[in-house]
Amino acid sequence: MTIERVPKIHYPKADIGRRGMALGLDFLGVWLISSILGSADLGIQWLQILSFLFCWLIFRVLIVYNNQGQSIGRWAFDLKILEVRNGEITGRIPTLRSLFLREAIIGFGALLVSIALANIRANPTAILLLLPLAIDCGAALAQNQMQQALHDRYVGTFIVSSRRGLSLDIKIKRLVEKTLRSVRR
Repeated sequence: MTIERVPKIHYPKADIGRRGMALGLDFLGVWLISSILGSADLGIQWLQILSFLFCWLIFRVLIVYNNQGQSIGRWAFDLKILEVRNGEITGRIPTLRSLFLREAIIGFGALLVSIALANIRANPTAILLLLPLAIDCGAALAQNQMQQALHDRYVGTFIVSSRRGLSLDIKIKRLVEKTLRSVRR
């Protein structure tokens, strides 16, 4: 009886641009829903913040957990979140606890961006609220091998390309190319 080594499954790494667009799409959906509950007053809107956090948890935790590791944004851009253990991608969707911790970290940064967007006209220094999210996600640029953001490293998750989704980025590229060709003629 011999022991045979099972070959590792290769998971294609998702590029930073697609990951950013997926996060942006999820953020836009949550922000639009929560901004309906906001008012025109300046300052912090507590009802809007609570609705933002509630919607963020639904969009980025419950939907992901029940949809094979894909949020609406990740589905639109053919991405999927998987668990990492000991530096190896396990191929499993993270646990509900791991997803909650991950999204609590990135959701706090997204909430600060939401507050900054609401108050940028009255207070231009609100742009500094973008820094936590930029630092967290910018860490993926510094790491060459796995390109994990700080929240991914902390929780042990990894974003990979998936075959299941809308391929919105590819459709947009084709539409832009087609438009450019017709303009040149």
